[in-house]
Amino acid sequence: MPPIVLVGAPVEAGAGRRGCLMGPDAYRSAGLKEALTQLGHSVSDLGNLTMEPVRDISHSNPVLKNLADVTGWTRALHSAALDLGSKPVFPVYMGGDHSIALGTVTGQASAAAAKGRPLFVLWLDAHSDFHSFETTESGNLHGTPLAFACGLPGFPDLLNGRPRHPVNPANVMIFGARSIDPHERDLLLEHDVSVCDMRMIDESGVAALVKPFLEQVCAANGLLHVSLDVDFLEPEIAPAVGTTVPGGATFREAHLVMEMLHDSGLVTSLDLVELNPFLDDRGRTARLMVDLTGSLFGRRVFDRPTRSF
Repeated sequence: MPPIVLVGAPVEAGAGRRGCLMGPDAYRSAGLKEALTQLGHSVSDLGNLTMEPVRDISHSNPVLKNLADVTGWTRALHSAALDLGSKPVFPVYMGGDHSIALGTVTGQASAAAAKGRPLFVLWLDAHSDFHSFETTESGNLHGTPLAFACGLPGFPDLLNGRPRHPVNPANVMIFGARSIDPHERDLLLEHDVSVCDMRMIDESGVAALVKPFLEQVCAANGLLHVSLDVDFLEPEIAPAVGTTVPGGATFREAHLVMEMLHDSGLVTSLDLVELNPFLDDRGRTARLMVDLTGSLFGRRVFDRPTRSF
């Protein structure tokens, strides 16, 4: 396993409510670095990134919120991800709302292309985040990053045009979905994106759905980026998110995903997004996200400490 590099992205400009900018420090307070170090990994924390200043950017959709700030963060995160993806390290991007993936996924995709390898994306989320800037009705830009990363039209000049190395939609799996808008549904069907909703997980189980995707990544000699949204989880165990949708992944379902990802040896970068400490209960969501990250990096079931909430 290469050294792990933690990168803070205190972004809340893409969300519908304030609080996500405290996410990176909440992960630090919950002991993310210490947990990974205890597993035998070399871990460094680069601190928090800063937004690039942006002026004179606009879009025809009048409902878009905080477009200049989201653009500035996208450019900063894309540059950081391109740099880190080119090095022998494992970057963990600590968000921040899910708009950080406008930069992290595109940067990792460009780094993968430079290596002559495709980037695959496992999107662990209650939502598909497959709106364009034209189709979003809420104007909250954390609902757009996956469509942007896949090269869809309808976006302003975030990165001097569309991403130079868009992710092939066939290389994406959205896992745990249970809230998709009609415009997104049409785009997902048009571009043949794999969506495993919670009914599919109920009927088939985690392993039967995740294993074929991992086999696809392996067969293509791909690199795998995982984007973990707090709202992937059942709100009763992870309340610290502003977009709660009932019926999410259980504690064991979420850990099984992470354990399978670790066993595959295919994951090369990770987003941790949408943690809003304002909404947490004594840090329980932050600690759960740290525990899940630990499973991704090799913590086994019988190594898990007893914890009282």
